[in-house]
Amino acid sequence: MKNFLVSAFLALTVSAAMAAPSIIPWPKTLTETMEAGKPAKPFVLKWGCTVGGDAAFAGEIKSFREALFPATGIWLKVTEATPDIRFVRDTAQPKEGYALTVTEKGVEIRASEPAGAFYAVQTLRQLLPPDVYRSAPVRAAWEIPAVTIADAPRYAWRGIMFDPARGFIPVPELKRQIDAMAAHKLNVLHWHLTDDQGWRIEIKRYPRLTAVGATRPCTPRPFARTQMDGEPQPPLFYTQDEIREVVAYAAARHVTVVPEIEMPGHALAVIRAYPELACSDQPDLTPRWGVNKEIFCAGNPKTYELLEGVLDEVVELFPSSYIHVGGDEAPKTRWNACPKCKAKMAELGCKDMHQLQTRFTEHFARYLAAKGRNLIGWDEILEGGLPKGAAIMSWRGTKGGIIAAKAGHKVVMTPKPFCYVDYRQQVPNDPYEYIPNNTPNPIWKTYELDPDAGLPEEAKPFILGLQGNLWAEYIRSGEDMDWKLWPRACAIAEIGWTPQAARDWEHFRARVSGPGLERLCRMGLRPAPVPEKK
Repeated sequence: MKNFLVSAFLALTVSAAMAAPSIIPWPKTLTETMEAGKPAKPFVLKWGCTVGGDAAFAGEIKSFREALFPATGIWLKVTEATPDIRFVRDTAQPKEGYALTVTEKGVEIRASEPAGAFYAVQTLRQLLPPDVYRSAPVRAAWEIPAVTIADAPRYAWRGIMFDPARGFIPVPELKRQIDAMAAHKLNVLHWHLTDDQGWRIEIKRYPRLTAVGATRPCTPRPFARTQMDGEPQPPLFYTQDEIREVVAYAAARHVTVVPEIEMPGHALAVIRAYPELACSDQPDLTPRWGVNKEIFCAGNPKTYELLEGVLDEVVELFPSSYIHVGGDEAPKTRWNACPKCKAKMAELGCKDMHQLQTRFTEHFARYLAAKGRNLIGWDEILEGGLPKGAAIMSWRGTKGGIIAAKAGHKVVMTPKPFCYVDYRQQVPNDPYEYIPNNTPNPIWKTYELDPDAGLPEEAKPFILGLQGNLWAEYIRSGEDMDWKLWPRACAIAEIGWTPQAARDWEHFRARVSGPGLERLCRMGLRPAPVPEKK
C-alpha cells in the first residue's frame, strides 16, 4: 500500500523545474526580476558558495547549511568577508518578517530577529527544486529564481493540535511533523496531553497518573464509538526528559509547544488513577470516545490540590506563555447531584453550575498568572462568564470567538469544520476514510476560512490567529496522520500567514497540488491528493 500511495502522489506532481515561484504560504509581496521581458538569470547554488552574516543569526545559518547538505551535497563555507548568501540584521523588519533579494550574484536576507531569518530560509528552500527536501544526494541544477520578497505573517498564532491522548504519537513522529510545520511557517504545536482515554505526561508528584491513567483497559472499535475491543493498552506517555527534548527541538525551529491539561471535563484517565476526585462513589470508567459525564469534582479540595501540583510541573517543562486547560464538554450531571459541588456553588455565590465552572477556571487562571502564564481554553469557558484575562479557542464555529474578541479577550479561531483536519476530505477512493463522520472538510473548504470575518475593526487585533485540530479517535498510524493532516495544514499555514486580499484558491491549488505535494513527499510525508472543488 505504501509504495502504491507514494506512486500515486508523485503522479500528481509537476516537474521539479518550476515555471514560477511556488511558495506556501504565499508571501506578502513577491516580485520576479525581469530582463528584456524574460526572467532574470537565477542564482546558482554550487560548490564553493559561501554564507555568513550577523552573529544574531548564527543558529539560522547553521540550520540552513545542515538542511541543504543531504540532497545537494553542498556544504556552504562560512565567511566573514562578502558571502554569496548574506544574513543582515535589519531592525526595520517586522517581527517574524524578512526581506529576501535573489540576484544572479547572490542572496541577501534581512530580518530583525532570528525567527524572521528562519522564515526567509524556508522561503529560499521552497524557491529551489522540491528535491532539495530529499534526505539523500540528488543530481540537479540548484537554481534560485531572481526575486524580491517583503514578507511578514498576518497572525502570530499559526498552529496545529495533536492528540496523543487517544492515539499515541511517538517522539520521532512528532519531530517529523514539527519539521513539516516549520517548513510551512506554522509556529504553534498544541499538545493535547490528557483526556478520558489517556494521560500522557509524566508528573513525578503523582506517579499513578501514568501508572494507571496512561493505560487503557479497552479501546472503542473503529466503526462503533460505544463498542469496546476488550484489548488492554500498556502505559503510553512522554517522560519529562522526552518532553524537554520535543520542546527544545520545536524551539530550534521557532515552534512553540503549548500543553493542554484538560479540566474539569475529559478527566476519566485521572479519575481511574484517583477515584476520590470523582463526584460519584461508583464512576463509570469505560473510556468511550465522545463526552463522558465523569468530571472532576469542583467541591473537593483534593481536586484543586492535584491540579495545582500538575501545573507546577507543567510550567517547569513548557516555557510557552499560554497553558491550555481545556474546559470543553464538561456535562454538569454529576455536579448537579453532588453535595460538595452544591456547597461550593453556594459558597461562591454561583447562580448555576455554568458559573461554578467559571469560578473553577478562574481559580486556575489566577494560579497560572502568579507563575507568569496565561490561561487559554475551549469556547465553553465563555458559558458562565469568561474569566478575566483568559483567552479562548473558538471551535464550535466562530461565534464564541467573535463574542470574546469584542469583549477584549484574545482568541484563536479553530472552528469546525474548517479547522478540523481529521474530517472527511472528499478524496476519491480514500484508503483511510474509515472514520464514521459524515462531515466533509476538503482542503478547499478549509481554505475558505477568514478568521477576521464578522468582526469590527477595533476587535480584529484580539485575534491571535488560527489552528488546525487533528483529533485522533480514528487515526491508526503515522501514514494515516500524514494523509489527514497534509496538505490541509498548508491551507492553515496560508490563512495564518498571507494577507486575506492576497489569497486566491486557484493560485493556492496550483501551488499545493504540484510542487507543494512533491515537497511533502520529499520530506517523507504521505499527503492526500487535492480534490476537485465542488
